[in-house]
Amino acid sequence: MSDQNQSIHAVVQGRYGAIARGENASCCGGDGGESCSAPLYEASMLEGLPIDVTGLSLGCGDPVTIADLREGETVLDLGSGGGIDCFLAAKRVGASGYVIGVDMTADMLAKANANKAKLGVTNVEFRGGQIEALPVDEGSIDVIMSNCVINLSPNKPAVFREAFRVLKRGGRLAISDIVTEGDFSPELRAQMDKWADCVTGAIDVTDYVGMMQAAGFTDIQVVDKTDASEIVSVQAGMPRVFSARITARKP
Repeated sequence: MSDQNQSIHAVVQGRYGAIARGENASCCGGDGGESCSAPLYEASMLEGLPIDVTGLSLGCGDPVTIADLREGETVLDLGSGGGIDCFLAAKRVGASGYVIGVDMTADMLAKANANKAKLGVTNVEFRGGQIEALPVDEGSIDVIMSNCVINLSPNKPAVFREAFRVLKRGGRLAISDIVTEGDFSPELRAQMDKWADCVTGAIDVTDYVGMMQAAGFTDIQVVDKTDASEIVSVQAGMPRVFSARITARKP
């Protein structure tokens, strides 16, 4: 791993570790201390989940719904954080299904496992690791979800290659993520605090789709793009920033 990639990982881990410890509870680059779960999920989806789960909803969308999960499926969540999408997915796949969350931040993993114990969920597992090198067996996953995490990776092609590797044939990818129309300047890209805020790590949606195609994904669809100014902190000189819902399939 390059020194720059290590630096990005360290900054991202530092930010999300602080959030897990309650030192910073903002959603992506937002300024407030409120959970962003309310506008992202239907209220009925969150019934029965404690504030320790919904209060750590740090995403930019609802990949659980767009994943169209089915009973008995094995699901992988890239960058699972406090576990909200894993717990929502566990309800959809039922007792015969299984959900794996992967996160590189130790404090987030501890929080997620504490939430798992509190909920008494038995079909969810959290694993430590980076989404560029998944601790998951090849061809073992039916559906991969990710919620506002891939933009944080300094090596997005590796993320998509790994996602392709672990999916079964015909497996699905359901992503909510921050993308752009246009590129950031090198000066803005160098702002590590903005990278950790889900902003300057985002790339043009055309490049994003191109990386997915290069990894082998087909049936790629950008379902919609919503202005992300209420989710992340944007400033003058930046390209247009969007929250996108992206789906794809492994042939």
